[in-house]
Amino acid sequence: MKAKHLLYALFMLIGSAAVAQTTIPAYETVLKDAFAQAGKENKKVLLMFHASWCGWCKKMDASLNDPICKKMFDDNYVIAHLDVMEQPQKVDLENPGAMKVMTKYAGESSGLPFWLVLDTKGNVLANSLMPKDGAAIGIPEDNVGCPASEKEVAFFDAILKKTSNLKDGDIAIIHKRFLLNQPPPAPAKGTE
Repeated sequence: MKAKHLLYALFMLIGSAAVAQTTIPAYETVLKDAFAQAGKENKKVLLMFHASWCGWCKKMDASLNDPICKKMFDDNYVIAHLDVMEQPQKVDLENPGAMKVMTKYAGESSGLPFWLVLDTKGNVLANSLMPKDGAAIGIPEDNVGCPASEKEVAFFDAILKKTSNLKDGDIAIIHKRFLLNQPPPAPAKGTE
């Protein structure tokens, strides 16, 4: 009988450990950890709102983690993710409260990925909302999400220059990498 109870206790312990490992942290935990690390390492926080279904989110992560520029980002930013806007069957992947944060920063209708660069106190230094041509900063044209076009990547370059210690040569490498995200041109009519 003791062996049966011991076996039951062991299964319960293993089961609860598995559940604990898959628990999605609340936004407060993600931000607290990111700000603490950024403060300790004298970096900015690049906070990205994303979802598992978002192809452009995956392109953004692939770009940030590309070996050609990963160290440049890692040396200047703590990259944190908050999962939002999941499909109903995957809503358990969302960080509790993350949508509230996205709304606080006026990103709720921008699309994904939506990102911010924050200082260690949580002050917004930049976001992914690109101003209209000739308009004052803060009047968004569109969320660049994962920069891909020349105009979007140039906008991202300016943010990197403003919020990091990256040199012009580093930014040029990052610029070239992000241009790879641009979809190929559509075939000309009659050549399909």
